[in-house]
Amino acid sequence: MLTLTKVIQTFPSVRIPSHSGGLSVEVSLIAQMGHGSGNHLFASVSARQKAHEDFVDELDEPSAKLGGTDFTKGDPTSLYSFAVGPKGHPFHRHAGHRVFTAVSGSGGAQLRFSSASDAQIEQDPQNFIKALRYINIPPDCIFTVRFGGETWHQFAPIVANSPHPVFFALSCHTNELGGALPDALREKVLANQADIPSLTEVLPQSVVDLLRTSLDPAQVHTTDLALEAPPGSLQRVMCTSARGRVGVLRGAWATWRGSTGFLSDNGIGRKVLELDAAPAGSLLLEQLVKDGFHHEDTFCLRLEGANFKAAGASVLLGALLEGFLQNPPTGVSRMMAFRNALVRPLGLRTSPLGCPVSSLLSPHKEKLFANRYPVHDQAADSDNTRSQVILGADDKHLIFRSCVGVEIVSDSLVEFTLGTRVRCKNPFGRIYMALINHVHRSYVTPAMLRLAVEHAILQPGFQGQSGAGLQQAWA
Repeated sequence: MLTLTKVIQTFPSVRIPSHSGGLSVEVSLIAQMGHGSGNHLFASVSARQKAHEDFVDELDEPSAKLGGTDFTKGDPTSLYSFAVGPKGHPFHRHAGHRVFTAVSGSGGAQLRFSSASDAQIEQDPQNFIKALRYINIPPDCIFTVRFGGETWHQFAPIVANSPHPVFFALSCHTNELGGALPDALREKVLANQADIPSLTEVLPQSVVDLLRTSLDPAQVHTTDLALEAPPGSLQRVMCTSARGRVGVLRGAWATWRGSTGFLSDNGIGRKVLELDAAPAGSLLLEQLVKDGFHHEDTFCLRLEGANFKAAGASVLLGALLEGFLQNPPTGVSRMMAFRNALVRPLGLRTSPLGCPVSSLLSPHKEKLFANRYPVHDQAADSDNTRSQVILGADDKHLIFRSCVGVEIVSDSLVEFTLGTRVRCKNPFGRIYMALINHVHRSYVTPAMLRLAVEHAILQPGFQGQSGAGLQQAWA
């Protein structure tokens, strides 16, 4: 068979006109990534997709709705992720227009399209095969696909029984109401309850059987898109082989390593502020008074927007202390691990928690707050609008006392505070405090307070009459 290869200076692309007068199929190759990248991405991103709250695994095309419609604001679009594994998936179609961007696995991908209409297929099922077109995508490539509604399509590996996934994609449904939807499905779409399986129609079994018995793949018009090496060349064969071998390893590594993500909020409107002095009435003002102290600070986080009095200061303080234990900043934990390794040979006290609250792990239970947290002292107002505890420990080089407090200023305003006083016992203690003072003020204490408050307000198990309101205030 004669194959014609053209050199393309831009994105290698193909446009397939519709056999039935609909929109053309358009495929563009964008870039080829490093060896094995496709398998690595497929394994890691598929794990994230599987953990999504709107994950669906049907029709050999696991998917998740990442963004739904909002018809009240005139937005009919939606965004999905979907994956096609090593076995490919069956021929199917959708009523509406589809646009997606994908990354092929390390064995490449074959895109199969047939634009034969229902009338043409009913007249002669062979019309489905006559309209069939294949497009081959190289391994580890980013590519885009656009096609109209009612276009039959199937995505499969280029080589049968390939160990490599076909691709992972992000798909934009430009109009979720597009095409001739049955009334029941239309109502589902309007309620933003549709998903990829519900919007999918599979190929009739009679045509599936015809493909199984009458289709000769070698006779199907096939277009190869490529970037690094022309199709059929020795370089292309060697590149594909190398990518496949590396892809197996990188895919296995990504599966073993697991997949996590992070969400960081800069906390605008919830900034932790350093106060000029401890607030009036703070228990910190009573600490280390007799022999004096060499360091003092107090940090405050104010939160607005909920009925805090319904929860009470003592309940909020207990949740805050639990937040210090359960939600420490990762950076602080790493710094403490490094610090512990340095000072352990010197016989100094060690703890996985930042020093301001490290005594929460103390084995001494003479005084407990809420029958759980070891403290040096505690106090609460009679109306339960202010609650405080004193934490701290004595070490060879210094003594520190920290005051953790919650004050409900009004029905809709609460202040969380964390203040510390330190008395240095010897020159080493003074050097130690000089070395850590900046990072303690600029990162350690503010980060610990903010993450503890976040845990206290947002943890699912938080109980209190205003729990929902507190979560709204934080979010």
